[in-house]
Amino acid sequence: MRFPSPVAIQWFSEFLGAELIGNKNGQATGINEIHKVEEGDLVFVDHPKYYDTCLHSAATFIIINKAVEVPPGKALLVVDQPFEAYLKIVGHFRPFEPATKMISDTATIGEGTYLYPNVFVGHHVTIGKNCSIHPGVTILDHCVIGDNVIIQAGTVIGSDAFYYNTKKDRPMWYRKMASCGRVVIEDNVEIGAGCTVDRGVSHDTRIGAGTKMDNMIHIGHDTVTGKNCLFAAQVGIAGAVEIGNGVILWGQVGVSKTLAIGDNAVVFAQSGVPASLEGGKTYFGTPAEDALTKKKELVWIKRIPELWKKVMG
Repeated sequence: MRFPSPVAIQWFSEFLGAELIGNKNGQATGINEIHKVEEGDLVFVDHPKYYDTCLHSAATFIIINKAVEVPPGKALLVVDQPFEAYLKIVGHFRPFEPATKMISDTATIGEGTYLYPNVFVGHHVTIGKNCSIHPGVTILDHCVIGDNVIIQAGTVIGSDAFYYNTKKDRPMWYRKMASCGRVVIEDNVEIGAGCTVDRGVSHDTRIGAGTKMDNMIHIGHDTVTGKNCLFAAQVGIAGAVEIGNGVILWGQVGVSKTLAIGDNAVVFAQSGVPASLEGGKTYFGTPAEDALTKKKELVWIKRIPELWKKVMG
């Protein structure tokens, strides 16, 4: 999430009641989670296992629960509960705004765009020109829809990220991490019926220009797809995935979190993708492997009973 304008790190120190160590004259430009941090960002960490990852990430400012050595040019905000500090910042810069009507007065809708009955458009949404938004579609706060976009009935754009702060030393293990990111749908995208596209935790979930999505597809938080992708029905993509241009995922493909799929890769139906895939190749199976190799394996598996008879004979 970008702040409306850069904010002095001294202000955050006072706002959070934090001890400020390191660069005390810095200006924070946004808050982000570790998979998406950029220079100028705030990030939080509350477990020693992830200290080094955060300290040596692109983030300039780290909310942390222990004073440690500060990398040059960076600053620490030391608090007892970094997660609570994150929630306080999000609540301040992205406060809850109740909906009072189906289409918010703060929404911007382009010329030639048609919204069918029972479409909900939240606060600060931007919809481009010549779009067709079908009945029962929900577009939640701060989302951005490009030009010539089609969204079929019942789809939800901008639902909260499935992302939790986990601590097993408390009665409720999973605490919701407030989602302050957006969904950005680029030009000439078509999204089928009954799809769900989660907003980023603190960055953007993005669907690239020209991408076409079938019905009943889920796109997880902070996932970025390239241009001209094709996703068939019931594809499920987890959070923070990077998908290149021209990627085809056939029906019921499942993609795990924080991996990458290269340009022009093709994954056949019902395959599972647990690790990154090189572009320009065709994949099949669980775990997804080169399709030709996997098909040869299946042929040999079918021959096992015959071979077993020969061995035992």
